[in-house]
Order: sequence, then C-alpha cells, then structure tokens
Amino acid sequence: MPVQDNQSDRNSADSDPSVFFLSGIPGLEAMHLWISIPFCSVFTVVLLGNCTILYVIKTEPSLHKPMYYFLAMLAVIDLVVSATTMPKTLSIFWFNSREISFTACLVQMFFLHTFLSTETAVLLAMAFDRYVAICNPLRYATILTNSVIAKIGLVSLARSVLLVVPLPFLLSRLPFCQSHVISHFCCEHMAVVKLACADTRFNNIYGIFTTLFIVGLDLTFITLSYVKILKTVLSLASKEEQLKAFGTCVSHLCAILIFYTPLVLFAIIHRFGHQVAPHIHILIANFYLLFPPMMNPIVYGVEIKEIRVRVHLLFRGKSF
Repeated sequence: MPVQDNQSDRNSADSDPSVFFLSGIPGLEAMHLWISIPFCSVFTVVLLGNCTILYVIKTEPSLHKPMYYFLAMLAVIDLVVSATTMPKTLSIFWFNSREISFTACLVQMFFLHTFLSTETAVLLAMAFDRYVAICNPLRYATILTNSVIAKIGLVSLARSVLLVVPLPFLLSRLPFCQSHVISHFCCEHMAVVKLACADTRFNNIYGIFTTLFIVGLDLTFITLSYVKILKTVLSLASKEEQLKAFGTCVSHLCAILIFYTPLVLFAIIHRFGHQVAPHIHILIANFYLLFPPMMNPIVYGVEIKEIRVRVHLLFRGKSF
C-alpha cells in the first residue's frame, strides 16, 4: 500500500507544479504508525515542558531577571520550531497526509530556518549573560537592563530573518519540472533544492554560507565567552567559590551541547554520508529538531534550583 500511495503522489505532483508531497521517513512507511508514538510523546513533552517554563517565569517575580528572560526566549523558539514541523509530521504518520502546497512549503521553511538561526543567537546571548555575571558582576544590573535584553532579542530575530528570507525567495524562482516528492518530513531547504531541474549552485552556496556564518560566528563568540569565564573562575581564591561560579553555567553548557551536537552530526552526515540509508538521514534530522526543544526545559528545570522548586510547587497545587 505505501508503494502505491507514493506512486500516486508522484503522478499527482507531476501534474500540478504547485503541489508537493512530503515522504515522511522513506523506507519505513509501513512503520509510520508505530514511529508516531515516540514522536507524539516527545512533542507532548516539548509543549508541556516549555509552556511550564514560560508560566513559571511569567508568574514568579523573583525570576524576572536577564538569565530567565533569555530562557523564556529559548522556550518560545523551541515551541515555534516544534509547532512548525510536528503537526504536519504527525499527520503524515497518522493519516498519510503528505500533500503540501509550494507556498505552504516555503512558509514552513522560512519559520523553521529563521527560528533555528535565532536559537543560536539566544544561546550566544545567554553566554554573554554568564560572562557579565561572572567576569563583571558589579556592572551586571547596569549592562543587562530590560531594554538591552529586548534589543538583543529583536536583533537576534532580525538577523535571522534577513539571512533566511532569500532562501524561499531563491527557491520560488527555480523550475520544478520533475518529481515533487520531498524526501523529508518537512520542507528543509536542501531537500527542496534537490528537486529543482536547474542550476542550483547559488542556492547551495548561499545555504552553506548562512549556516557557516550564523553557527560559526555564534559558536566562536560562545567559545570566547567561556574562555574568559574559565580564566575568571580559576582566578577565584577558594575552590568553593570556583564551583559556585561555574555551577551557574552548567545548565547553559548543557543547552549548548544539546543544540550543537545533533546539528554538527546532521551536517556531517548530510554532506558526507552518501552511503548512509535515507531513513537514517531523516531520523537524525528528526532527532536534531526534537531533542533540543524536549531537553532544554528538562535541563533547566533540573539544574536551576529556583525553577525546580517552583515547578514542584506548581504541580503540588501550592502557591509560590
């Protein structure tokens, strides 16, 4: 049955250039219903975890501080990234609803890449927050004011929008005269570019440039921030002070590893893993998109005492 469905998808797509089809996980179509169980579970955790973090930060005045504002931004981004991809993915798994218009595909692509790019900027902002808190604590309140935090958030989003807008615009100018079946569960840029029956070198180069520019630049500054933080921590007099200072960075370091490790793994396999089966590519892409939004609220809920205590009180039904 999946083979017949795929064939009919191809025939329909070829007859209508404005319609595309998402393949889900190629080669594992017969297992889509079973695969949907962990996907749905993870999506539920993402929604509950990040909404809880946002609620706790909003309702608890003692958490109205720069570090928690950045954490709230991260939670919003994780919710948008998951909401952009998971409803359509689950509809493929449950109802075999593969069809997506080209316009909807470009919109999904824009939101997905924009907010993934914004997440790296927010992680950089959180590194800057820790740098100021540890290396220049006396000026922390004057440097990271509410207006500065708002500007950082807006600049992060504006940078992502400006760099990502050309991706769907360039794609919209390409002809798609052959297969319209996207070998993915979402409209990821490179997966759509591969379907174009024209020279796509500029699209490929621009896609690589934006990835290297955004990730490379942010990761470089994050690394520099933590080099300075490490020097400052090691210069503290007692071991207890060192552990206490560096302890405030543990949750953020975990968030960095959770975000960048799957990203680097996906990029390596996508560029060089030509021998890897297609369904492995897609599963790793799913892992890259779902793992950080699921783990971030868990890590911050466990590592940050203030959030952990208030979440515990929330679920026990007591007031803060």
